[in-house]
Order: sequence, then C-alpha cells, then structure tokens
Amino acid sequence: MIVTRSRTNRTAMIAPFHFRPTVPLAWRILTYDKRRTGLALIGIFMAILLVFVELGFFYAVPRGGLLLYDNMRFDLLLASNEYEYQAQPGAFPLSQIGPVRSSPDVEKATAIYFGYTKWKSGVGGLWPDVFVIGFDPESHVFIPESVNQQTSVLERADTVLVDSTTRPMFGPLDTGRIVEIGDRKTTIGGQYVLGTGFMGLGVVLASDANFARLFPQRGLNIVNLGAIQLKPGVEPDRAADELRKAVGSGVQIFTRNALEAHETAYWTTRTSVGIIFGSGLLISFVVGIMIVYQIVSTQVSRQLPQFATMKAIGYPDRSLAGTVSAMSLLIVIAGFIPALGAALGLYSVIRQKTLLPVTMSEMRLLAVFAAALAMALVSALLSVGSLRRAAPADVF
Repeated sequence: MIVTRSRTNRTAMIAPFHFRPTVPLAWRILTYDKRRTGLALIGIFMAILLVFVELGFFYAVPRGGLLLYDNMRFDLLLASNEYEYQAQPGAFPLSQIGPVRSSPDVEKATAIYFGYTKWKSGVGGLWPDVFVIGFDPESHVFIPESVNQQTSVLERADTVLVDSTTRPMFGPLDTGRIVEIGDRKTTIGGQYVLGTGFMGLGVVLASDANFARLFPQRGLNIVNLGAIQLKPGVEPDRAADELRKAVGSGVQIFTRNALEAHETAYWTTRTSVGIIFGSGLLISFVVGIMIVYQIVSTQVSRQLPQFATMKAIGYPDRSLAGTVSAMSLLIVIAGFIPALGAALGLYSVIRQKTLLPVTMSEMRLLAVFAAALAMALVSALLSVGSLRRAAPADVF
C-alpha cells in the first residue's frame, strides 16, 4: 500500500508537466537569443516572400494569356486545328463560319481577325510591331464599355482604337493623331481599357473593313477566330458536339473551360514559364524548410541540457516534440505576416511594370500559408531527431 501510494503521489506530481503548454516554452527559447532569431526571421521572410512572387507569376502568366478572352462575349470559340495560343491562333476560311451561323443553337457568330504590322510613328523613329484585332463593331463582341461606346468611331474609314496600356515607345496616343500603320495613314479615334497581355507591346482595335484596308493582301476571307454566342438555355458542351459535326475538319471548337485549360497547359508545360516559376517555387519552399530547420535544430542543440532536464523530471517525448513543433510554427508565422505585406506591395509594382494580372486572391493566400505550415511541419520532423540526444544519462 505504501508503494502504491508513493507511485500515485509521484504520478500526480509529474502529471502537470505532461499538460503544460508548449507555446510559452517555445517562445522563451526563441527569444533567448534575439539577434540570432531576428536574423533567422529575415531568412524565412525572404523565403516566404519568394513563394508569394513565384506563385503570383505562375498563375498570372496564363491569366495574361487569357486576358483578351476574359473580355470577350462568347460561349464557344471556333479556331483552326493549328491553334497554339492566343497570339498564334492559326487561320481558317470565313466560309466555315457559315454552318455555325445557320445552327439553331447559335445566336451569333463573329469573325475575329488578327494581324501584326509596323507602327511607323514611334518615338525616335522606332517602328515597333503592333497587334491589330479586326471585328464587326456592331457585334459588341467585346465586354468593356470603353469599346462599345465607340463603335461609331470604329466605323469611320482608316480609324482605330488604341489600348490604353500600349507602351510609350509608340508615342502619344491622343485622339485625332494621325499615325502610319503598315503602309496606311490611320487616325487614332480614341483609347479603350483592356490590356495588351501577350499580344504585343501595342494593340489596336479596328473594324473588319479597316482591317482589310490595313492588310489588303489578305482581305477578309481568312479568319483567325470565330466567337460564338449561343441562344439562352443552350448547353455549351452539347452545342459544341453538334457544331463539330457541322463544321467538319480543319477547325476545332473550344468551350470556355476547355479554352482556359488549353491556354493554362500551354503556358505552364510548353513554355519556359512553367519550368522557371515552377522550379523557383520548389526552390523557395526547400530553402524555407532548410532555414527553419537550421534555426530550430540549432536551438535544440544549444538547449540540450535543458531538454534533458525536462526529460528527467517527467516530460514525455511527445511534449518535447510539441515544443519543437511550436518553435517551427512561431518562426513561420512571424515570417509570414511581413512577407504578406511585402508581397502585396511587390504585386502592385509588378502589375505596373509588366501589366500582368498579378493579384492576391484568397486561394493564393491560403496556398502560401499552407506551404508555410508545411515548411514548419517538415522542419519540426527533421529537428525532433536531435531530441534523442537529450538523454539525461548522456548529457549529465
């Protein structure tokens, strides 16, 4: 009975240690050497900021490729079988839009023309390439009101609208300015707000008639895209299947979801974008893990006698592992908050300088936070191994 009571009393005396909070202890360990911890926080701040930037570019590049489509009205897109991406869509005969227009499911089908030519009125005598988009102004195929409010302007002979984000090398974009596009004198009828994306440094909109004047050797019989608007209630996937049978070979039909998947796959798997930013994302994640691991493992090594003492007085291994995990988590959270603020500022600068749609979405924020937590978890798992050396008999 005496032995039983003694064991019970010993257990009662040790038990409180099992449930003592690990976060305050982790905080005391990290703040013991503030200078070392501060330097380490700069490292994890940079690693998380790099994750933000790499992830921002990784998602923004495909969105930049979809910029034009996001600002167009269509349910299905008719394109050549040679379609690569937005700025290299291939071409097909205008006659292949005929069966589409006669379909009972189709409300409207608009021919879209793409062409590159020289803007011969650049600053300092420069002749930059300009991307010209031709379409029927009455189709209202574009969503921005800055385009739809100027349809009458587009219908004037030898008149175009210029994207407001066209680069300064093209010179003033003042309404009424006469410039030379290709071999033709053309009047700037106004500006519109959309964005150039990956179409080029300068983009202009022209009516189909003015497009034919700018590219007389081509005319209007060769089309690059067909924007198809379906009648209300028509299901896009079913209509796409029916239209594929009607148009025959040589062209393909994208639904919006299929088009987005195609563009995203192109930019992330068939260009250097996926390799550069995907590799950068992986590298920044690994660097973050190594930084946190270095911080925590160093602190564990320096505090090894203290951990051994805690083991000697009854702290179980899981409690010590919890302290190490709390240290990793605190470091990552302390680096995440300022990295988020810095990322918001960098995103703004990137949008200004590159015109890419780099934005802080809720999903991106959660993705980076999850990556940061993963850094903490992996670093904690690697650092816990050091606690095995904290055996009281060996340390003392």
